Amino acid sequence: MLAKALSSALLGIDAVIVDVEVDISPGLPQFATVGLPDGAVKESKDRVKSALKNAGYDFPPRKITVNLAPADLKKEGAAFDLPISVGILAATGVVEGGRLKEYLLLGELSLDGIIKPVRGCLSVAVTARNAGLAGIIVPRENAPEAAVVEGVDVIGVSELAEVVEFLNGERRIDPHRIDVAELFERNAETGDDFAEVKGQEHAKRALEVAAAGSHNLLMIGPPGSGKTMLARRIPTILPRMSFEEAIETTKVYSITGLLDREHALIAQRPFRSPHHTVSDIGLIGGGNTPRPGEVSLSHYGVLFLDELPEFKKNVLEVLRQPLEDGKVTISRALMSLTYPSRFMLVAAMNPCPCGYLGDSHHACSCTPLMVHRYRSRISGPLLDRIDIHIEVPAVKYRDLADGREGEGSLDISRRVESAREVQRDRFRGSKVHSNAQMTPRFIKKYCEPDSAGNRLLELVTDRLGLSARSYSRILKVARTIADLAGSEQVREEHLSEAIQYRTLDRKTF
Repeated sequence: MLAKALSSALLGIDAVIVDVEVDISPGLPQFATVGLPDGAVKESKDRVKSALKNAGYDFPPRKITVNLAPADLKKEGAAFDLPISVGILAATGVVEGGRLKEYLLLGELSLDGIIKPVRGCLSVAVTARNAGLAGIIVPRENAPEAAVVEGVDVIGVSELAEVVEFLNGERRIDPHRIDVAELFERNAETGDDFAEVKGQEHAKRALEVAAAGSHNLLMIGPPGSGKTMLARRIPTILPRMSFEEAIETTKVYSITGLLDREHALIAQRPFRSPHHTVSDIGLIGGGNTPRPGEVSLSHYGVLFLDELPEFKKNVLEVLRQPLEDGKVTISRALMSLTYPSRFMLVAAMNPCPCGYLGDSHHACSCTPLMVHRYRSRISGPLLDRIDIHIEVPAVKYRDLADGREGEGSLDISRRVESAREVQRDRFRGSKVHSNAQMTPRFIKKYCEPDSAGNRLLELVTDRLGLSARSYSRILKVARTIADLAGSEQVREEHLSEAIQYRTLDRKTF
C-alpha cells in the first residue's frame, strides 16, 4: 500500500515542493521517517498516531515508512504532520487519490486532530502557483496570508476530518478570498508624522535627502534632542511599497513566524530598532538552522541603530556585506542560504560618553581620551558606508513653545517620490534602483559636477583628506539633492550641501 501527498519545505525565503511518500507493509508495528528530517519532523509520528485515533480513524498496526523527497534537503518543523497523516489515510484507502495530487498540504496536528498554524504559508502559496497546482490546504489561521497570492486556491481548514471530506469530494470548502487592493491600502496607513517634530529643520532636510536617494544616515546629538523621534518618522516619507516589494518583505516575516494574522500583508515599510545588546547572529541572521536577522526583517525599510557606539564592534562589522550587496549569505556545512537585506541604515549616537560635548547649556565631563575611545568603537570602513552624518542639536525653547505645526510627512513624501521617479527613469533596465546604489560607471555618467563644483570638490578633498569612498558618497548625495531641485547638472550648491552632511569628516566634534 503506497500513497503520495504533496507538501513543502522552506529554503531561505522561498519554498520547495516535497513529495511525502507513505508505504505501509506487513511486519511488526513500526513508524520510520526518512529524508533528512529534524527532531520536530521525527516526533510527528506520535502526534499523527494520536490525531488519527482521536479523529475517529484507524491507525494501521503495520510497518509504516515515510519518505520526504528530495532526501538531501533538510526538513524542519511540524508542518509535515498533515500531509503525513493524509498520506497514511490514502494508503489505507480512506482518502481517494484523485484530488491528492492537485493540492499541497501544510499544517501541524494537535492530538485531537485540530490543525494548528505554521510558518511560511505565503512562500508555499507562491511555489504552488508557479508549479501549476490547483491549490494549497493550510490551517485556517494561515489562509488570509496565503490568499494574498493570486492564481491558486487557498483552502483553510481547522481539523483533520475537514481535509478528508474535502479530498473525497464529500464537503465543499470555498477558497479563501481577500481584497488585496483594500488590504494593501489599509495596511499602508501610519500614525506618525513629521509635523509633530518641533524645530530641527536642518535635520529634517537631511532626512528628506536621505529618503530621496535611499542614503544611509548617522545623527549625532545630545540626549533628548529628538534623534529617535526623527528616525521613527522616516518610513512615513519613503515612497510607498510596490506590491512586489510587499510580497517579498511579507515572505521574510512569514518564515520567521512574525507576521500578524490580522494583517496578512506588510504594506508599510518596516522599521526595526534592535537593542544594542543584540548578537551578530541576531543582527545578520544564522544559527544551527539559519534564520533571518534584523537586517532581513528591515528589507525595503529602515534599520535604526540607536546608541551606535554601544553595539559590540564585531556586531557592527558584519553590516558591511548587506550594506554593499543588499543581501546576506549564511553558509553552513549542510547548506548555504541567501536572505534579502536591502534596507536604509539610520543610526544615532551621542557626541561623547556623557552626551554633552559642544552643548552650550551643559558642561561636558569627558576627557579627550574618553571621547577618542568612544568614537573609535565605530570603524572607519563602516562610517565610510554611511552617506550622511548630521548634527542634531538640543531643541530651543522657542521651537518647543511654538504652537504651529511643521511641514507634514505627506508634503515631504511627495518631493521624495518625485525624486525617486527621476531615479527610476534614469536607471531603468539596470539593477540599480536609487542614487545610493550607483556603481562607479553610473557615478561618472550622472554625477559629473560643473566647473565651480569641481574646484570646490578638489579643495575639500585635499583639505579633509577624504577617502575614495567618501568622495563617491558626496557625489551620490549631491546627485540626490540635484534631483530634489529638479536639476540635470550637479552644481556647486548641491555639492556644498552634500559636504555639509559629512560632519565626522569635517571633524566638527
